[in-house]
Amino acid sequence: MAKPDELSEEEQKKILESSPKGTWAIMFIYGVIFTLAFLYFWFELFVARGPVN
Repeated sequence: MAKPDELSEEEQKKILESSPKGTWAIMFIYGVIFTLAFLYFWFELFVARGPVN
């Protein structure tokens, strides 16, 4: 990979204006894990025990 000082102005601008794909991927994975954990707690712990007496 080229060093930052070896990149042209156009290449630097393209990199800086691109979206952070890795960050979006991590956020998506975290969201899926969080949703699955919430559904597990909701259905396996709360709903399974029935209403409050």
